Amino acid sequence: MIKNKKLKQAIFLPLIFIILIWLIRILEFYFNKNFIFLGIYPLRIKNLIGLIFSPLIHANINHLISNSAPLLILGTGLFYFYKRDALKIFGLIYLMSGIWVWLSGRFAYHIGASGLVFGLVSYIFLSGLLSKKKELMAISLLVSFLYGSLIWGILPIKSNVSWEGHLGGFISGIVLSVYYNRKKRYNNAEEHITNKEHYNIYNDFDSTNKSIKIRYNYKKTKKQ
Repeated sequence: MIKNKKLKQAIFLPLIFIILIWLIRILEFYFNKNFIFLGIYPLRIKNLIGLIFSPLIHANINHLISNSAPLLILGTGLFYFYKRDALKIFGLIYLMSGIWVWLSGRFAYHIGASGLVFGLVSYIFLSGLLSKKKELMAISLLVSFLYGSLIWGILPIKSNVSWEGHLGGFISGIVLSVYYNRKKRYNNAEEHITNKEHYNIYNDFDSTNKSIKIRYNYKKTKKQ
């Protein structure tokens, strides 16, 4: 029951995000509009708005379908196994991949959530390896099996594909994985030191009766 509840919580936000991008595509189709102008156009100030809207817009149904399944699977994996920092990581990959495109992309409109997908792939894969935990390493292997072929997407092979967005997302995931892994190790080390300080032992030697008195002092510390 607890695991089912945890899974439901993990799938909630990725599912909401997917529903949102589908609703936007439906609106485009229903009103015969094209929201590509809300995408990222490198080094154009007015298109900085694309940092927010670009991942929500897709060129066509096939583009949308190809991103939906990975977003659901990887997003759920992120919120299930890395719940504490999942929302921050999701948001940072979202923005960092877009900033990369805005700074270094080709002069064209860049749209789609593929950068987010690539960021989730690299983050989950590398985090599992760095954690050295069997459960998370197994998830890394699963991700590499399911999405290992995506690595070709970071290369400038197809002219109509925003490989810059893919590369930006991929690098963002790696950077965040290393950062949060080091942060976790530091916090664990600090907690270990704090736990040792819970017990202070005082040795008193009584010279009159040649006895040793040991006094234990217990300190309670708040859990962070």
